[in-house]
Amino acid sequence: MSDLPKTMRAVVLTGHGGPDKLVYRDDWPVPVPGLDEVLIEVHACGLNNTDVNTRTAWYSKKVSGPTTGDAAGQAADEDSGWGAAAIDFPRIQGADVCGTVVAAGGDSGIGLIGKRVLIDTWLRDWDHPLDQDKCGYFGSECDGGFAQYTKADFRNVHPVESGLSHAELASFATSYVTAENMLNRAGVGAADIVLIPGASGGVGSALIQLAKRRGAKTVALCGGSKAQAVAAVGPDAVLPRAPDDLKAALLGAIGRDTVTVVADVVGGGMWPQFIDVLARGGRYTCAGAIAGPMVEFDLRTFYLRDLTFTGATVVPPGVFADLVGYIERGEIKPLLAATYPLAKLAEAQEAFVAKRHVGNIVAVP
Repeated sequence: MSDLPKTMRAVVLTGHGGPDKLVYRDDWPVPVPGLDEVLIEVHACGLNNTDVNTRTAWYSKKVSGPTTGDAAGQAADEDSGWGAAAIDFPRIQGADVCGTVVAAGGDSGIGLIGKRVLIDTWLRDWDHPLDQDKCGYFGSECDGGFAQYTKADFRNVHPVESGLSHAELASFATSYVTAENMLNRAGVGAADIVLIPGASGGVGSALIQLAKRRGAKTVALCGGSKAQAVAAVGPDAVLPRAPDDLKAALLGAIGRDTVTVVADVVGGGMWPQFIDVLARGGRYTCAGAIAGPMVEFDLRTFYLRDLTFTGATVVPPGVFADLVGYIERGEIKPLLAATYPLAKLAEAQEAFVAKRHVGNIVAVP
């Protein structure tokens, strides 16, 4: 590592609050990999909701509103992270890294040097890899990829052979692994009809592709200004984001007023309608609540219709490797909404929160 620089450009989160808490530095120390780690030169790093939610402490139980980027005034530091624990500052965020391995801290990672890679975002205790309580998240419990260099355990690093650009590859990790985990949790197959609220976002657009990859029918909900772009992703029907009567809208679009699966990252005021259109024996799977975490829940609908609810956060080992295979075989495509230089990460996060884009936004060092 003697020929590598000692300092680098990075955006450092200095505490909970607004975008002003993201501080651009050009003198941050280059990380030094441990024995089981490799050093990665970052080519691009995608944004995701975890970045915003962590910065604003939205995960705190004291916050009841939607993901708007300004929850910090209501929050508590002690449960500000996704795992209901405090976040250590300063912290370099960014989970969705595409980069090249340039050094290894020990013999384990030497074979990765020179390879273009993606990083599995879930940090594991490799003595107990299935223990969810021992999992962390890249860019939350350790420094991530909003920098020129980052380090990661060699077991989280996946070489990728693809003609896609660095920025396109950086649009996949969090959104598509989250979506695949949701579909796995709900057991989605070819016989299913999947309703996808928030279909224009990174996870929503990934859900369309990954559910269709399984042969399922998909119904996308999105704002009218994004309908054409969402339709290009290939859902079987596109409906308004919040129809007055979701059952009637479904009946007009697909000839029936129920679905077998709701794959939701939205929540909020429409939530009772999402549950009401589930057929008997249907499944609801959730990995977010961008429109608000507090919902009205009628237990009678839940038990009288024999519904199954699953939360989807920590992703089991193997799912990321599956995703890399889908990318390499061209079974899914990136939806790159915009790229921003690293120095404008705060601006990129504000654009991400505004939700005027379809797909994902990526920062490029």
